[in-house]
Parts: sequence; structure tokens; C-alpha cells
Amino acid sequence: MDIGALLTSAAINTGLSVLLFSLYSILRKQPSNTIVYFGRRLASLNNRNSRNHFSFERFVPSPSWIVKAWETTENEILAIGGLDAVVFQRILVFSIRVFSIAAVTCLFLVLPVNYYGQEMKHKHIHAESLNVFTIANVKEGSRWLWAHCLALYIISCSACVLLYFEYKSITKMRLAHITTSPPNPSHFTILVRSIPYSVGESYSNSVKKFFTNYYASSYLSHQIVYRCGLVQKLMVDAEKICMRIKAAPKGQSSLKPCCLCGGSTSFKVLTDEPESVKDSFSYSNLNLATRDNERSAAFVIFKTRYAAVVATQMLQSPNPMSWVTELAPEPHDVLWSNLCIPFRQLWLRKIATLLASIVFMVLFLAPVTFVQGLTQLEKLSQTFPFLRGFLKQDLINHVLTGYLPSVILILFLYTVPPTMMLFSSVEGPVSHSGRKRSACLKILYFTIWNVFFVNHVSGGFLFAFNMLSSVGDIPVELAKAIPNQASFFVTYVLTSGWASLSCEVMQPFSLLCNFLKKHLLRNHEDSSDGLVSFPYHTEVPRVLLFGLIGFTYSVMAPLILPFLLIYFLLAYLVYRNQVTTSPIFVFCPCLHCSYKLARF
Repeated sequence: MDIGALLTSAAINTGLSVLLFSLYSILRKQPSNTIVYFGRRLASLNNRNSRNHFSFERFVPSPSWIVKAWETTENEILAIGGLDAVVFQRILVFSIRVFSIAAVTCLFLVLPVNYYGQEMKHKHIHAESLNVFTIANVKEGSRWLWAHCLALYIISCSACVLLYFEYKSITKMRLAHITTSPPNPSHFTILVRSIPYSVGESYSNSVKKFFTNYYASSYLSHQIVYRCGLVQKLMVDAEKICMRIKAAPKGQSSLKPCCLCGGSTSFKVLTDEPESVKDSFSYSNLNLATRDNERSAAFVIFKTRYAAVVATQMLQSPNPMSWVTELAPEPHDVLWSNLCIPFRQLWLRKIATLLASIVFMVLFLAPVTFVQGLTQLEKLSQTFPFLRGFLKQDLINHVLTGYLPSVILILFLYTVPPTMMLFSSVEGPVSHSGRKRSACLKILYFTIWNVFFVNHVSGGFLFAFNMLSSVGDIPVELAKAIPNQASFFVTYVLTSGWASLSCEVMQPFSLLCNFLKKHLLRNHEDSSDGLVSFPYHTEVPRVLLFGLIGFTYSVMAPLILPFLLIYFLLAYLVYRNQVTTSPIFVFCPCLHCSYKLARF
């Protein structure tokens, strides 16, 4: 790929990002979209005060949201988004600092060495191949390779020093957050699973005897988990009904059924006659507190937080598969359907999901290899001779090599998050945050393998077969292939990085649902039921993947560094805006997740 194709891709992605950011600055000012970008409370205020208000300023793009995001302090982010939001922001700050040092070092030291690495007649800059600016253009055994080694040492030492101070700062922040946070019932509660079955005795009595015997001074009470699908559905439906009643205007019923969406609850409209209430409900069906409905899991409450933590760190039985303890998640974070899964099934589920993830990674090799074939038009024209005339056109050449491959790969990658979330659900985590964390790790491994390593190994349709025919030449072939893939990763940063940030701030899914509800279903009540939480399991792997690409290609292809810096700066502003304004920026509520997030 030449510089012209790179500039074409940069121009397309820049124009698309500017268009979406401008459109976001207009849409966020519209009263009907306030629920999408600002939440239920501001939406209700906006509907009362600005429903019929018209202003020309609402239809003019403005950078006010960028200024507000830049002026937001870390304490405000901590108060609004929690500690995990701060840690995520610190990852972006660390990336900006490291790659700023790498950009200054490599652009002024390594890039001239790469460009003049061989004696050749250079073309105009726009017609130069991108390989001229990589380490592949340096002669083998050249003394100027010491410049690359020096730049590598500077970047590595700077990253280690900055990482040390970041860990130190996050550790202090986490400790202060834990010590100053108000008492929460979940801090004193542990989850006990795999309770041994005792003949003639209920699980509740077994838990009480066990913890009274071994934790007599700190044990307070416990609550057995029941198979409570009916009660849980009634609770959820009751909350929905209450929100509808609060949002409904006086004198107007909000319990009308929707004939288009088919939405229904466990409730029905009753008549004024008392007999209808008696006939419609029977308490005999809700007798769940029986031994048959007990599950081998319980929430145990202690008197102190220290006792709860000690109980989770100790082995409760000589058999490690019984009386398994862990800190209990917060009530709204509990994944109730997985609490009833037998503990002995969990390792089988983990092995099954691991095998399924490996199979999915292998099946994904086909689209990756196809995408890499588009980046090398010479091999593509040799494989398909009838395309030679079509591929010789400059515009087609620039679009195919500079924009289309990364777009196709991103479209295929959209199937990865829901698939990995399904695998994580099958594993049996006991909390929504645990499921997201598991999906985050799976997506991280998947993207590093398929987007990073497989792109290097494949390199086209025929490269993989050449490697199999000459196994001894694999190191040499990889040394040649890695610098040649720099053009693809530069365009990948442009397409997947810049475009993904503009889509993140736009929230197209929530915006579309809100539009269909208000204009097609004629439902003007603002409800946050359709809003999804922040895609923690997709954004963190993307940021870490870009960090890996930057560390790999900063010395070999320094031209990638300016585009990476722009991505991290945009991400810094976009996610700050999401923390301070958007109702969907919800991180894991567990205090331990910030530490695990920092360990990435």
C-alpha cells in the first residue's frame, strides 16, 4: 500500500468521524433524545420544560461537550462513574504518555533511518510505498540498526517507570475508596455454594450449624437460595408497573397493552369488586420456603467485614468441592439463574466453553485470511487474472488496500462479543460483572490471536501454505511478514479506532430504539428499560489491542504512532463524556474489579 491509499483511508475515516461527532452534538440537544444521552431524570425535566421550546441553536453543531469532558476532574469521575471508570481513564492516560514518548523518539530518530536505509531513487511522498518507512527498508547488518535498539530501550524503560507510578496511584486510590466507602450489606456477606446434603436435615439448618460451630463470635445470620423464578418475575414486573405509574400523567392510565410489541407483565387490570382480587391470586402457589425448593447455596452475613473476608480466604472443608465460599456480589449484580447450578458442573462448563472458544477462533481464520488477501493486490491478481484490469485503477486500488480490508474484518468482529458473552453465561458466573469480566478475557485473547497473530501469519492466500512447506524458514518469513503488515494495522487503527469511538458516543442502538418507540409505537414515555450498560467487555480489549499494536510497530513502522495518539486522545474525551453524561456508562460495581482491570 502506498501513502496515497493511506491518505485515502485517513480522509474517509476523518470525514466519517467529524460527521458523526457533529451529528451527536445536534442529537444530544433534542428533547426527544435526552433519555438516550442523559438518563431518565433529566429527560423528565426536559419534557416538562422544553417540550414545545424551539431554538435554532439546537440544530447547530457545537464542541461544548468536548470542553465539558476535558474540564471534568478525576474526583468527579470517581463520584459519578466509580473507581472502575477512573482506572479505565488511567489506562488511556498511561497510553497517551507512553506513545507520546514513542512518537517523539521514533519519528525523529527511527523514521529517517528507515527512509534512507537503502540506496534507491525515492518517488514523490504520495506515491511512496509504506514499506519504505518501515524497518524492512534497512539493509541487513546495517550499523543504523542501533538507532532502533536505542529507541526500543527508551520506550521500554519509559513504559516501566510510568507503569510503576500508575500502579502505585491506583493502589492508593483503591485503598482509600475501600476505607472511606459507607457500609454496605454486601461487604458483610459471603456466598456459600456446594453445601453438603444431609439426610433428614435441611440446607438451612446445615448452614446454621456449620457457621455457628466454626464462626460463633462473628456469624450473624444467613439466607438460603430458593428456586424463586415466580417471585423474581413478580418483583421485576412490580418495579416496571411502579415506574409506569410514576411516569404517567394524572388521570391517564399507563397500563395499556401494546399490540405491536406484544409486551406483557404478570399483572392484569382488576375490577372494583373485591371477589376478583380473591379469585385472581392464591398464596398456596408461593410457598417456596420448603426443603424441596432449597438450593445448595446460601448468603451468610457476618458482624464485621474482616470476618467476612477471612471466611472467603479459608478452606472450609478437607474436600475443596464442598462449602466453597466467596465474597457475595451486590444484590443488583447477582445472576440469580446461575446460583442454582451444581458446583460440580462448573469445571465441566468451563472446559466446554474453552473448547467452543477454540473452535470459534479456528473458524474465524477464513475471514482473516480473506482480508489479508485484499491487502496484497499482486498476489490477488495472480490468483484471479480476470481482476487485473479492474485492480489497476488508482481509486479502486486505494479503496481496496487502504479501507476495505479493515472494514470487512470489523464487520466479522461484530459477531465476537455476543458469542463470547453467550460462552461466559454458560460457564455459570454468579454475577453480571463476573460474566462481563469473563467475556472481556475471551474477547481479549480472541482479538490478540485472530487480529494480531493470525494477520501476521496469514499475509495472504498463499503465504500460510509456503510456511507449511518450509518449516525451517518460519523465523525468516515472519521477520519479512511483520513489517509488511504495518499498512493493514495502520488502516485498522483508523477504521476500528476512530469509527468505533464515534459510534460509541452516538449510541446508534439506543437511539434507534428510542426513535422507533416514540415515532412508530407512539409511546412518548421516557423509560430506561431498553438502555444497555457500557460495553466493558469490548472496549477494554480494543484499547489493549491498540496498545499491543503500538508497542509492536512503534520501532518497525513509526508512521502508525500519530494515528494511535489521535485514537487515544479521542478515547480520552469520548469516555469522559460518557462518564459524566450518559446513563449507560455502568461499570462493574464490585470493588475487586478495579484491581483486576488495573492488572491488564
